[in-house]
Amino acid sequence: MRWAKAKETAVYEFNSTIMRAYDIRGTIDKNLNALDAYFLGRSFAAFMRQYGYNGKVCVGYDGRLSSPDLNDGLVQGFLDSGVEVIHIGLVPTPALYFTTFELGCDAGIEITGSHNPPDQNGFKMMLGGASFFAEKIQALSEIAANGNFITGLGAISEINIKPDYLKRLLKSGLGKCNRNLRVAWDPGNGATGEMVSLLTKNIPGEHFLINEKIDGTFPAHHPDPTIPDNLKQLIELVKKEKCDLGIAFDGDGDRIGAVDNTGRIIFGDQLLLLYTQELSKTHPGAKVIADVKTSNAIFKRIEEYGAKPIMWKTGHSVIKSKLKEEKAMLAGEMSGHIFFAEDYFGFDDALFGACKLIGILSRQNDTFSNIINSFPHTVSTPELRIEVSEEEKFAIVERVKPILKEHNKPFNDLDGVRVTEKDGWWLLRASNTQNALIMRIEGDDKAALLRISAEVMGYFKTAQIDTSEVEKALARV
Repeated sequence: MRWAKAKETAVYEFNSTIMRAYDIRGTIDKNLNALDAYFLGRSFAAFMRQYGYNGKVCVGYDGRLSSPDLNDGLVQGFLDSGVEVIHIGLVPTPALYFTTFELGCDAGIEITGSHNPPDQNGFKMMLGGASFFAEKIQALSEIAANGNFITGLGAISEINIKPDYLKRLLKSGLGKCNRNLRVAWDPGNGATGEMVSLLTKNIPGEHFLINEKIDGTFPAHHPDPTIPDNLKQLIELVKKEKCDLGIAFDGDGDRIGAVDNTGRIIFGDQLLLLYTQELSKTHPGAKVIADVKTSNAIFKRIEEYGAKPIMWKTGHSVIKSKLKEEKAMLAGEMSGHIFFAEDYFGFDDALFGACKLIGILSRQNDTFSNIINSFPHTVSTPELRIEVSEEEKFAIVERVKPILKEHNKPFNDLDGVRVTEKDGWWLLRASNTQNALIMRIEGDDKAALLRISAEVMGYFKTAQIDTSEVEKALARV
C-alpha cells in the first residue's frame, strides 16, 4: 500500500543537487528520501530497457540507519517496472560489484553514503559491467521528469553472496602466505565489519579488531581513512599489540587506509606503488593508472619498475572506465580507491586490497616500514579539504586559472589545476562527492614544500579562497 500512490504518479523531479558526477548522494529528509529511491528504480529500469537490457539487477545496501528505507523504495521501484531483483542485503559496495560480475547481472546498485556524514546517503551504480555516471545519471532525471517509466510485475530473490565473495578474496587477493603476521583492523563501524570478521578467521596470523560492529551512527570515529584523526585508534592498536600493519576502511569498503608497523600512515599512492612492485614481477610492462593527486615521484618509480604509468582524473567511476579502456591491470587514487584487474574484475575493493597487502608483506623478509622507506621520499600535505558551497566549487577552480597564466605558470587541467614546480607540485580540484575543494602540495623537502605553499597561498588569496584550513594543515607537516 505504501507505494500504490507513487506508482500512479505520472512524473517525478529529483533535486538536482543529488545527481552528481559519479553517483547520487544527498542528505536524508532534506533532498533525499525513500520516494527518490523508488523513482530511481523506475527511472533506472526505463533506462535499461531503452538500451536493450532486460536482465537482472543486483541490489545491496550499507549499514547507515537510512539505508533499509531507501532499499525498500529502490527495490519496489524495480518491481513495479517488471525487473528481476537479486537482493544481497547489507554488504560492502565491493561485494555488490562482485555479485554483479559473478552472477552476470545486467546492473547493480549499492545504497551507500560512502564516507559522508551519517545523515547522508546515496547510490553507486553500474550497468553492463561498467560504471554508471556523468550524463547517464542526468538521463535518469530526464526520464523521471518526462514520466517515461515502464510498468510490469517484477520478482525478487534473496541470496547470501558472502561465502563466495570470501573465497575469491582469499584465493585471488591473499594468495600464498609465507609467514604469519600480526594485523590490526578498523572497519570504523562501517559495512565491512562482518566481512572483516569472516576474513580474519581464515587468514593465517594474529588479528586484532576494533569497531567491527556495523553501526550507522559511527560512534568511534568518522569512516574516512584519508583523515589522520580517524586513524588514531588504529595507530594505538598497532603499537600496543606490536602489529606488522594496520588496515582501515571507509564506510562502504571501497577505500583502504593503512599504517605500517611503526604506526605511520601510508598514503594511497604508496600502496599503489607496493602493488605495482608485486605486479611487475609477473606482468612487466603492465599499464598502471594513478590519479592527479599522486606524487610525481610515484609516477617515476612505477616506470622504473617496468610498468607504464598513466595519469588520469580523480573519481572511482572515471578511473574504472579508463582502466577498461586502456586494458590496464592496476589503478589507484590517493584517497585509497585501488582497482585490481589481475585475476579480478577491475573495480575498487578495499577488502581485496587488504588481502593483497597482507599476502605481499608475508612474502617479504622485511618490515612494512623498511619497505616504505625504500620508496621515494618527499614531504607533502595529506589530502586537504576546503569547504565551499556546492554551487561555487567548480567556479572557484576556474578563478585560479587566469591567475596562473598571469604568472606564466603552466598547468595541467585534466582535473582541476595541477602545477609542476622544479622541486615539487601542487593540485587544486573540485570534489565530485562533497561540497569542497581538494588540494595537495608536495615538495622534494620541507623547504621546497614551504616555498611552494607560500606561493600557492598567494594565488589563493588573489582568487579569494579561504586559506585558513590549509595553513593549519601546513603547520602540522
